[in-house]
Amino acid sequence: MQLSSVPPKPLTAYRKYWARRFGIAPFLPMSAAEMEQLGWDACDVILVTGDAYIDHPSFGMALVGRLLEAQGFRVGIISQPDWHSTDAFKGLGRPKLFFGITAGNMDSMVNRYTSDRKIRSDDAYTPDAQPNKRPDRAVIVYAQRVREAHPGSAVVIGSIEASLRRIAHYDYWSDKVRRSILPDSKADLLLFGNAERALVELCHRLASGVPIEAIRDLRGSAFMTPEGWLPDETWQETDSSTVDTPGAVHPHPDPYALSASSATAPASAGQAVRFHSKIARLSVRREERAHTVVRLPSFEQVAADPVLYAHASRSFHLESNPGNARALVQSHGTGPARRQVWLNPPPLPLSTAEMDHVYGLPYARAPHPAYGAARIPAWEMIRTSVNIMRGCFGGCTFCSITEHEGRIVQSRSEASILHEIGEIRDKTPGFTGVISDLGGPTANMYRLACKSREIESACRKLSCVYPGICDNLGTDHAPLVQLYRKARALPGIKRVLVSSGLRYDLAVRSPEYVKELVSHHVGGYLKIAPEHIAAGPLSKMMKPGIGAYDKFKQLFEKFSQEAGKEQYLIPYFIAAHPGTSDEDMLELALWLKQNNFRLDQVQTFLPTPLALATAMYHTEKNPLRRVTRDSEQVSVVRSGRQRRVHKAFLRYHDPDNWPLLREALRRMGRADLIGNGKRQLVPAFQPAGTGGREPHPQGRPPAAKRRRSA
Repeated sequence: MQLSSVPPKPLTAYRKYWARRFGIAPFLPMSAAEMEQLGWDACDVILVTGDAYIDHPSFGMALVGRLLEAQGFRVGIISQPDWHSTDAFKGLGRPKLFFGITAGNMDSMVNRYTSDRKIRSDDAYTPDAQPNKRPDRAVIVYAQRVREAHPGSAVVIGSIEASLRRIAHYDYWSDKVRRSILPDSKADLLLFGNAERALVELCHRLASGVPIEAIRDLRGSAFMTPEGWLPDETWQETDSSTVDTPGAVHPHPDPYALSASSATAPASAGQAVRFHSKIARLSVRREERAHTVVRLPSFEQVAADPVLYAHASRSFHLESNPGNARALVQSHGTGPARRQVWLNPPPLPLSTAEMDHVYGLPYARAPHPAYGAARIPAWEMIRTSVNIMRGCFGGCTFCSITEHEGRIVQSRSEASILHEIGEIRDKTPGFTGVISDLGGPTANMYRLACKSREIESACRKLSCVYPGICDNLGTDHAPLVQLYRKARALPGIKRVLVSSGLRYDLAVRSPEYVKELVSHHVGGYLKIAPEHIAAGPLSKMMKPGIGAYDKFKQLFEKFSQEAGKEQYLIPYFIAAHPGTSDEDMLELALWLKQNNFRLDQVQTFLPTPLALATAMYHTEKNPLRRVTRDSEQVSVVRSGRQRRVHKAFLRYHDPDNWPLLREALRRMGRADLIGNGKRQLVPAFQPAGTGGREPHPQGRPPAAKRRRSA
């Protein structure tokens, strides 16, 4: 098995499968009748998804389906099946190659539950936003039903739900550590991250007759093996305790550069020999890493010991750069039944040409006709938006983007993006001339990358922008400014808005970009996410200090005024994040009041599987640093009441929150902030019909007093 740094085969370099003769389907079929109309007697691949089928590249099942169709394969879709029986899983028959199981664009637990573990009343990915159209832990349930309906069929799981559960993980909804999703789903293979490369390679190998259990060398894949299994004799195993730690964060030197003194001196034979010897040593180390697997603590160990869980989380994230990541292995079970989950290194990023290919496929850009006139909120939200890139090098500890899409930004070409805008203009019914968003996971990371491929492939930092922007990171926004100008100059385009999240610490590096954005691409309000203002929580989020926000705000207001526009920043903040104290939330509330912010939508920290902040929440340890028994402790907000207090601080202006805040302020010794003055946070009076019963200053009154008051 070879997982070296050999350049990958381009997506468009494969010989197309024989079924290409059937041509392009107007929509991928969801019924036997549609298959018959297309002339198919079977599907090669059947995708099962928890979302409504919308044939648009923002929806995973459509992107994957059209990609495989372009390779010549026949792809069918089972969308939001009734999981209470196997009937819905039999409608398209048995696929020739495999079933691909996905929960949809969102994790099913995040989709169905709020951060307070309450069932949501709607589902944006369902016709007419109907709730309860997908099960909890949808990947596991769908895989079980497929096994029942089609015994012996190959099952491949993927999507963000599977990606975030590829090893043992803390599960917020059950408040325990669960094992990898692989043994629970009994899938043959898990493809994590953006899996286009692995998926195309997998299909062609299966079509050529290779059994799925023999395919063990795909980057971005995970599978179960016998305990102690290694691919061949060239591989070696190392314990995770040997994994390097970043230590102090310093600029990364070019590993191939001469020293400053030798760079200016005449090159001698000795210097040349030393230089090439350094390259050779680096090459040897890379080959060693390509044949080394890191053993993480077992599921049983991390489930029983929070310190080992935090250590495993840190080790996992340090092996996330596809340029230097090693394979990982984690044992599950005890005794004779003991097996191990094997994770190959992450997938190599797509090139710009490959990104253009994926986003340029013949999508119908509409929901499947089976939904009729039903309203699908997620579709309405993105129908006139364009995704220009993927990935994020921010490394925010609470965010799952980097665990899924990776830290290397993959950008489309300008021509590809402009072509898609033209497609929206020409083919979207009711198009008004407004592109609702030109962005991605982060609006302004388009074409930003490390200045050196060698440095990038050797880097093991968890973020390129924390605690400060790396000297090796290119921050030139000129290509994005040019894209904006060309997009809004297209005939028939009235406005191009940017509503994706903005990384403002990068934006202030380019005042020209901020001016372009503010003058032409803000629809009155611009959402940005400082997340907090206090150093404690910010250090656990890996977010910049509030000073960067202040600089951006100054530029935003300056350029808005110059453009003659009244525009506003809408900041987002997180309550109850690990490392946040009551005093931190009070400081934030006072800052909000001082700046006259009255937030309508606020979010409470939601621990998602594999995120570093989730490891902090579960273990009360800080995996951003070396984890030991006596390493840094992280304060964590667990109780529902304290989480409500933290959220109430963000909405200090809401009378319904005043009783809770008065109680908290008295407990904190800050009763001076209760009153009607400008510098006080909440008034002493309570408007009729708001707030419910006033809490007792010392908590609940004694039982005798409660009886007397009753």
